[in-house]
Amino acid sequence: MKDLKYLTAMSIPTTAVIGLYFQEYWLFITPVYTFAIIPILELLLPQNTANHEGSNREQKKHSRLFDCMLYLNIPIVFGLLVYSLYYAFMHSLHTYEVLGTVLTIGIVLGVNGINVAHELGHRQTAIERFLGKLLLLPSLYMHFYIEHNFGHHLHAATAQDPATARYNQPLYSFWISSVFGQYRNAWYIQLRLLKSNDLPWFSYKNDMLWYTLIQLLYLSIIGSLLGPPAILFAIGVAIVGFLLLETVNYIEHYGLLRKKLPSGRYERVSEIHSWNSNHVMGRIVLYELTRHSDHHYKSSKKYQLLDYHDISPQMPFGYPTSMVLSFIPPLWFAIMNPRIPKFMK
Repeated sequence: MKDLKYLTAMSIPTTAVIGLYFQEYWLFITPVYTFAIIPILELLLPQNTANHEGSNREQKKHSRLFDCMLYLNIPIVFGLLVYSLYYAFMHSLHTYEVLGTVLTIGIVLGVNGINVAHELGHRQTAIERFLGKLLLLPSLYMHFYIEHNFGHHLHAATAQDPATARYNQPLYSFWISSVFGQYRNAWYIQLRLLKSNDLPWFSYKNDMLWYTLIQLLYLSIIGSLLGPPAILFAIGVAIVGFLLLETVNYIEHYGLLRKKLPSGRYERVSEIHSWNSNHVMGRIVLYELTRHSDHHYKSSKKYQLLDYHDISPQMPFGYPTSMVLSFIPPLWFAIMNPRIPKFMK
């Protein structure tokens, strides 16, 4: 039964269902739950630094239950998205209700969409990687698959990585540099892959071209069925979704840098180059994303097997709480800057 704890991640779409059902100011229950109630629960609940060992670890490694809990997000994410689009444009809503719906669905896209897509994007099977890309579609962030797997994991904690926040860089400037930098890098990686295989830009193997066409088709279908304003709604929820991702990116590597070796290369990524958190609530809601140090150390590990390393830099709060703190740059700097190793500053 303990393995079912990850179903807590469904508490966010559950609040979305409540908000969509009761409407009016209930539509803000998901933002309140995500950015107020979860952080409070993180502060009240204990941390857990235990790692799985022996037969228990083997059982979790081969259990399909953990995969099924990820797959469950797919119908939930798309179900809520379709219903919210239909309801918003088949009924007359107040401006604040539209705003609440955009924030609510955007949060679901970020937590239960992009976050799960990130996990599936690291899997070995083609079908799981396909499902991961599918979950990136509503956030218009399909290029994340290429940049994250072939760019970020190679350059994390270096000046070459747009998804690594610099020391004293505010969250809001990071949003701009990371969003545009990752998109640019994704095209660079794609073109390099095509060139290495002697393929032209206009090739059926140009995934970035496919992602662009698929996302445009997605918006076109929404517009043709519900009208042009629905396209703006879809773009709005996508922006909320990927900015949520970028806020997570911001706190995951903030201020941490790898040493540049005499050869000009960077030292290998280790457990000290990502911020770790053992706060229970954030761990289970985000499918162990908060054990990010181990994820970068061994990216092939499934989420239920990620370990805690005592040499990893530790966040004083969980990821959800840290995201809230990052919205206030002076407060974030005051808390996090003293925790960054001096040799990295």
